[in-house]
Amino acid sequence: MQDEHPNGGLQGVLLDNRDRVLRFLLARGAGEDAEDLYHELWLRMGSRPAGPIAAPLSYIFSAANALMVDRYRSVSQARRRERDWVETTSDARSGVSDQPSADRVVMGQQHARLVDEALAGLSPRAVAIFRRARIDEIPQAQIAREFAVSISTVESDLRKAFRLLSGFKERFDEE
Repeated sequence: MQDEHPNGGLQGVLLDNRDRVLRFLLARGAGEDAEDLYHELWLRMGSRPAGPIAAPLSYIFSAANALMVDRYRSVSQARRRERDWVETTSDARSGVSDQPSADRVVMGQQHARLVDEALAGLSPRAVAIFRRARIDEIPQAQIAREFAVSISTVESDLRKAFRLLSGFKERFDEE
């Protein structure tokens, strides 16, 4: 029953067998975390209540093994949480691409062309103001300064564009 060690109990035994314990951790898949796990094991051995241990080295290896099991469970749970998070927050189903199909891409391009054609019925200033407001997300006051017009003119041009696109959307939804 040996718990007494000249270097300080179980921590002393651990220090004397550092290389063996690190090899043990590496053999069980600790990888680059072996040093961190060794340090955690050292802290655990220091916080253990005093008392005699019949085989201190066996006790240390048993504690190192338990530490590796805890690490494995923790990593597995983190991966599971990450996978669950991705599955809950994405619209993609397993085995299904997030990318639109070729048909949807072509349809989107056709709709964009039709929107451009519809906007061509407006003045160039109204189209430019619409693009600055809706695509570039520029505040109306800044747009008014850029085009040297009043805010009410910007609002009027935006209303024209919205009215035109609203009619386009209704027509498209009917198809």
